[in-house]
Amino acid sequence: MQTKILKLALFLGLVFPIYISADDIKIKKQNFFKLVVPAVDKVYNELNQKYKTLKKYIDNNETQNSYVNRYMQAYKAKNHQDLLKKVKPHPKSIAIAQAAIESGWATSRFTKVANNLFGVWSFNKNEPRVPAIQKRGNKIIYVKKYKTIADSIRDYYKVLALGRSYDEFRELKMKVDNPYKLVKKLNMYSEKRAKYSKELAQIIKHNKLYSY
Repeated sequence: MQTKILKLALFLGLVFPIYISADDIKIKKQNFFKLVVPAVDKVYNELNQKYKTLKKYIDNNETQNSYVNRYMQAYKAKNHQDLLKKVKPHPKSIAIAQAAIESGWATSRFTKVANNLFGVWSFNKNEPRVPAIQKRGNKIIYVKKYKTIADSIRDYYKVLALGRSYDEFRELKMKVDNPYKLVKKLNMYSEKRAKYSKELAQIIKHNKLYSY
């Protein structure tokens, strides 16, 4: 029984001592879903409404208004179609799965002290941030500190909207909503590369996140 529980923990991307109980894992995940899912819903709905409004303006060739121009600048869009690619939110299942992996099911230090679910780094000394315990070489690494979990999720969506490493991901999400196909384009989010994409797919499948 202990071996089965340990295998389950490792499958979920967690590192547990062998004596952890199945009930502990269940409670940990329940707490995670209570914390994260409502916030993901909130941010997704915000972005989806923004996307629909922008698409309506663009489709009607009403692109010179202040609303469109504001987001063209905010998202550093090359053109209006590029703006839509950046603003359209990807499936909630992917956001939830990445939050689970990156935050250790909302148990990581960064989640607890900085509301940072996704391990997003900070390169600006003037913004709220916290130092990582481990250094990279001799360099101190900082991660962003957010006021709320929802703010962390908003910034995560912005990271995937602006990062050049996610060009193919943005292209594909305009064509499909299938999370298993989309996560294959997120290998650059982690140093694990292709292994990371496989882990995301496993998390989505095992926890039935596609229902979101």
